[in-house]
Amino acid sequence: MWISPQSGYPLRALLTLRWPIMWMGCRGLPRGGPPRRPYRKEVLPTPETPVVLVTAAEIRQYLRARGIPFQDGYSCLRTPSPFLGPWGAEAENWTEGSPHSLFIDKTTGHFLCTGTLAEGNWEDFQASVEGGAAGSWVSEGKGSETVDSHSNDVLRIWDRAVPLTELPDQEEIHVARTMFNLAKVSDATLKLFNVRYLRAARSLVFPWFSPGGLSLRGLKLLKAEGQGEGVCYVETTLPRPSAYHNLFGLPLINLRDVEVVLTSRELDSLALHQATGLPTLALPRGLTCLPPTLLPYLEQFRRIVLWLGDDLRAWEAAKLFARKLNPKRCSLVRPGDQHPRPLEALTQGLNLQRILRSALPAGHKSIVSFRQLREEVLGELSNVEQVAGVRWGRFPDLNRLLKGHRKGELTVFTGPTGSGKTTFISEYALDLCTQGVNTLWGSFEISNVRLARIMLTQFAMGRLEERLEEYDEWADRFEDLALYFMTFHGQQNIRTVVDTMHHAVYVYDICHVIIDNLQFMMGHEQLSSDRIAAQDYIVGAFRKFATDNSCHVTLVIHPRKEDSDKELQTASIFGSAKASQEADNVLILQDKKLVTGPGKRYLQVAKNRFDGDVGVFPLEFNKSSLTFSPSAKGKARLKKVKDDNELDPKKPPSRKGGGASGKQKDKAAQTPPP
Repeated sequence: MWISPQSGYPLRALLTLRWPIMWMGCRGLPRGGPPRRPYRKEVLPTPETPVVLVTAAEIRQYLRARGIPFQDGYSCLRTPSPFLGPWGAEAENWTEGSPHSLFIDKTTGHFLCTGTLAEGNWEDFQASVEGGAAGSWVSEGKGSETVDSHSNDVLRIWDRAVPLTELPDQEEIHVARTMFNLAKVSDATLKLFNVRYLRAARSLVFPWFSPGGLSLRGLKLLKAEGQGEGVCYVETTLPRPSAYHNLFGLPLINLRDVEVVLTSRELDSLALHQATGLPTLALPRGLTCLPPTLLPYLEQFRRIVLWLGDDLRAWEAAKLFARKLNPKRCSLVRPGDQHPRPLEALTQGLNLQRILRSALPAGHKSIVSFRQLREEVLGELSNVEQVAGVRWGRFPDLNRLLKGHRKGELTVFTGPTGSGKTTFISEYALDLCTQGVNTLWGSFEISNVRLARIMLTQFAMGRLEERLEEYDEWADRFEDLALYFMTFHGQQNIRTVVDTMHHAVYVYDICHVIIDNLQFMMGHEQLSSDRIAAQDYIVGAFRKFATDNSCHVTLVIHPRKEDSDKELQTASIFGSAKASQEADNVLILQDKKLVTGPGKRYLQVAKNRFDGDVGVFPLEFNKSSLTFSPSAKGKARLKKVKDDNELDPKKPPSRKGGGASGKQKDKAAQTPPP
């Protein structure tokens, strides 16, 4: 989905409102309009505050000891809520089917009261039980503070919007239906879901109501714009989705419903419900993430079908979300030619009920046959580019060699001291993050403030200290990225780091973790006095994490101490050969040999397990923006070397690159010129 950064201007001007906008998609230019706020990036808990405060067994034991009734659910424990009345009366009259209860996440201990939206961690829950602090939580409005501050703006927009059928001009109705592909969606369906149309902004308006439909808590505006031969959609939300709990279609859910279909778009929910009559809900952030705070609203369902889209990215997101929802009750609609998005399926006249019946169970046994994998293999063969992963926007040569950034892989990155490893890997990760790859940074060598300053400078493509008047708008846009930081600094225990990574994957659906660097975890290992053995254990832990969680891990490792005039090789990585053996990709930042002159560097792809392509490409450091970019002169020189090697039979053959495919490919570009 492509998003135009300019589309917010006419809407803000027409409504004369001041409200924050969340832009999902294109993030290359500063946006206008939202009020300025101090820079803030979310960080994960410090080592002094453990990530996992409590286990599910400890929660059950505490509730039994306190005489609090509870129901053991799929991902949460349900109990009576102390925020809706005195403990005694509430617990005495509470039943498992009570519409408003308190839910405790079995993975994190985080709780949510669906009646008041009060929420907190496990220690907060204990305090409310033992100290009678429930009243203060409700009066403080912890669950609805952000929503209340924008309620007037939400109501103002909602009052200006009208049902599509009430537009005075039939031609305008036809144009709106055509723009949003609503030809097959009936007026009754639009009315049932309370969808409206904002004429001034030419946008559909989807409401987010509180459970039971008692109050309007937020809006999503969807605007259609022409993009070549197709249509791109612009999403604007008020307030930002992370500020409260929202699922489009929630008021239509009945307490007796046991099956639901989750979609990534509101339009798909309309089509599905109309065609099947089943309860449908749309996730507020689409494929980006499934916030754990939404899980309580899904506890009542014995079966959940995830139909999130028609490509491999949607398929990967569905598998990730199913793990969080409990795979035993989840089924996934596999993308394919016969399984387009629900709205497209309705438009094409396909049988949506039949597609839902073909959904595959999310839970897999330890051993599967090719018959079970057959359709997934066909999907990969039919979508070669998507299988290759997310492509870099700033580093086209990385796309040429690595083909893309893939989940579940381990990348080892090394380079000489002072060569700019942290600066390069910051831009490398920022490039992916701006394209929707949820990223977690673990910087043990430099502070998060300094790291954030580097990345913000790279994001703005220039030094903001020279144009402070632009700081707020760039900081606002940078804050919208799905980018999180661990607060560790200096020596850390590998177990604590991996626990934090697990927490981040569960809560924020992290797809990429950067560890800078491995040496800062070796001093804490008590497994062996042998540093090589300790490093092998740490590398193995990260390899297992990447595979088990379908999350890419980029691990920075210092090289061995070697002569400064020698080019680094794979064998130059500190420690044993395990790091390079376990890695799917090995990247080396070289700062000598290839070209001359100050500030000249090049990147070497020394290993690529995906398809075996290896090679080098030059980098040019821009000091003002702290960015690297391929050097045109360096690329021309590499091409000349390659052509000379191919034309002169007397020159020795170039080195080969091997991979998992077993094919040997000529990589003349890998050999630096003499």
